[in-house]
Amino acid sequence: MSKVCEICGKKPMYGNNVSHAHNLTRRRWLPNIQKIRVEVEGEVKRMKVCTSCIQAGKVNKKIG
Repeated sequence: MSKVCEICGKKPMYGNNVSHAHNLTRRRWLPNIQKIRVEVEGEVKRMKVCTSCIQAGKVNKKIG
């Protein structure tokens, strides 16, 4: 499953875990992607949207 927001394009970020001894191991931070029903141009579609877009009101969430 791709972790990409279909509204803003937010994707995983990459970086390092840093231990107390300053050992570096690669890791990634995943965006909070939710699969929701959205009304787009009068049609109801399923989209993968990040929670920040849902909270900002960038999508019309269809309930029911």
